Amino acid sequence: MNFNSAEFYAAYGEYKQLPPAEKTEFAFAGRSNVGKSSLINKIFNRKSLARVSSVPGKTATINFYKVDNCFMADLPGYGYAKIAKSDKLRWSSLIEGYLMSGRDIALIFQLIDMRHPPSADDLHMINFMIDNELPFVIIFTKADKLNKTERAARMEGFRKEIEYFDDITTVEFSAVTGEGVEKIRSIIEEVSAE
Repeated sequence: MNFNSAEFYAAYGEYKQLPPAEKTEFAFAGRSNVGKSSLINKIFNRKSLARVSSVPGKTATINFYKVDNCFMADLPGYGYAKIAKSDKLRWSSLIEGYLMSGRDIALIFQLIDMRHPPSADDLHMINFMIDNELPFVIIFTKADKLNKTERAARMEGFRKEIEYFDDITTVEFSAVTGEGVEKIRSIIEEVSAE
């Protein structure tokens, strides 16, 4: 897969706007400000393919990026308290509608900030994917912010906090150092080749 060939394709703010799936899709999910845009930019060697914002809850649409014969879907971040209830409902119906629509979603990358225990929303999302048998990988972002001891402690914590943790593929990632990028790319290549 030519990761450098990624380009923005389209953005949709409501489930009913989504066109039928044409290609295999990979989705990126996680809380607001967890680093989805930074991760996408790092995987595809771009500085601003996905817009990075310091304001949580900025991505209110599903943004699709085209790469070779696949689409990458950047889902709106969840769990940001300072947005209107109507926006929260629209976002959850957009995300749930997308995930349950029978599209050819090869894999979901569930992002969790490595510095903190998973939020109730993170756990809800993980359980939703498990219950609906949706294939996913957990990416622990902001890994560079922790030293070796803190990292080991957090990974031990996740083992207790996330059900079935030992059965889930995980990747420790840093947008700053690039740690985890090659592993994520190889997962994408492996899954898209199946």
